[in-house]
Amino acid sequence: MEFIMSQNHPITPSARLAIIGLGYVGLPLARLFATKYSVVGFDINQQRISELNNGIDLTLEVEEALLKSVLVDKSSNEIGLYCSNQLADIADCNYYIVTVPTPVDKHNKPDLTPLYKASETVAKVLKKGDIVIYESTVYPGVTEEECVPVLEKLSGLKFNEDFFAGYSPERINPGDKEHTVEKILKVTAGSTPEIGKKVDDLYSSVVTAGTHLAPTIKVAEAAKVIENSQRDINIAFVNELAKIFNILEIDTQAVLEAAGTKWNFLPFKPGLVGGHCIGVDPYYLAQKALEAGYHPEIILAGRRMNDSMGEYVASQVVKLMIKKEIVLHEAQLLLLGVTFKENCPDVRNTKIVDIVHALKEYGIHITIYDPWAKPEEVQHEYGIETIQTLPDSTFDAVVLGVAHKEFAALDMASLTKDRNVIYDVKGFLSGNVDGRL
Repeated sequence: MEFIMSQNHPITPSARLAIIGLGYVGLPLARLFATKYSVVGFDINQQRISELNNGIDLTLEVEEALLKSVLVDKSSNEIGLYCSNQLADIADCNYYIVTVPTPVDKHNKPDLTPLYKASETVAKVLKKGDIVIYESTVYPGVTEEECVPVLEKLSGLKFNEDFFAGYSPERINPGDKEHTVEKILKVTAGSTPEIGKKVDDLYSSVVTAGTHLAPTIKVAEAAKVIENSQRDINIAFVNELAKIFNILEIDTQAVLEAAGTKWNFLPFKPGLVGGHCIGVDPYYLAQKALEAGYHPEIILAGRRMNDSMGEYVASQVVKLMIKKEIVLHEAQLLLLGVTFKENCPDVRNTKIVDIVHALKEYGIHITIYDPWAKPEEVQHEYGIETIQTLPDSTFDAVVLGVAHKEFAALDMASLTKDRNVIYDVKGFLSGNVDGRL
C-alpha cells in the first residue's frame, strides 16, 4: 500500500474503507469517514442495509439529510458511503474498521462472539498490506491475542508482515447531538510504530477534536476499558450515598448540590447504570484481572452496587405505596421510560427492566410508556410490553425512570388518583414528589 503524505491529507483519498457493523458506533463513523473517503458500510442485517441506503437510520444517530448527503451508488468509486451485506463489496478495501458490540453473557462474562465473527468476515477478504482496526471495547490483549489469530488462520497471511492491526476505541455517546464523533478526541494505536502513525493519520484527517497516539494497542485497549470503569465506580459511590441518606431522611440531591460548591468535587449523580458501555465494560477488565490472578475488589463491588439499584428503586416505591395504604396486587403503576438513557431509542442492557421485574413480584400492574423505544424491540429483547402513546387513564403510582424531554411537560396530577405515589429516579420532575433516588 502506498500513502501520499501531505499537510492537509495525511492519507490519500484513494484509501478505501470498510466499516464492519453499522449500529450506534459504526454508522456515525462511516458517515464521517465518507466525507473524505470511499467507504463501504457492512452489516449482516439486510433490513438495516436497505433502510440506510434509503437514508433512514432508526437508531436516530445520523439525521436523514446528513446520511443522504454522503450516500453513493454501489458502482461508484467516488468519495461517499455505500451500505451492503455482500462480502464481495468489501473485497477491494484496504482499511477494515470493526465496530461490533462486545456484550457479556448471563454470568457477566465477556462474550467475544460478535468480535470473532466480524474477524472471520474480514479474514475472508484480507489481502497483503491491509490494516484491520478494532473499535470495540475490550480488555487488554483481545485485539492481538484473540482477533489477530482468527485473521491469520482464515486468511493464511502473517501478522505484521502481510497485514497489520490497529485499535481506536469508540467514544460514541448515543443520543448526544453535541458531542458527535468528530468532536471527541480519539485514542489511536497500531501493531507497529509505523502502522500506529498511519492509523493516527487516518483518524486525524476527519476527527476535528484531534487524536492521541498510544504507544501500543494494549495501552489503548486498557485506556478505553478504564474510562467507563471509573464512571461506574463513581456512580456506585453516590448510589451508596443515596441509600444512606434515604435511611437518614436527608435529601441526597441537596447534599450533592451543597458538596458541589467545592471546585474539585466530582458531580456524579445516583441512578441506574445500564447501556452497552458503563454497565458492561468493568466486567471485561475484571475478567482479565481474574485471569491474571488478581481479584478486583473495588471494580466488582461497584458493579454489585449498581446492579442492585433497580430492585432498590422498586422496594422504595413499594414502601411508599404501603404507607399510603395502596393495595399492591390491585395497583396500577405507570412507568415512564424504558431505554437505558434519555432522548435515545437504545434499550440495550437497560436497568429499567430490573425495576419492572421487581415490581411485578408484588402483583402490581405496570404500564410502560416510552415515546422513544420501539415496542417490538423491547418485546423481543425482554418480553415486556410497552406503548408509545400516553394512556388516557389514572394510576396509583407513577415512576419516572428515564429523563426523556417529553416527560418534563407532563401533568402528574392528571395521571394519578387521589391517593398516589410519584417517584422520580432521575431527579428530573419539578414540584413535590414522594420519593427520589
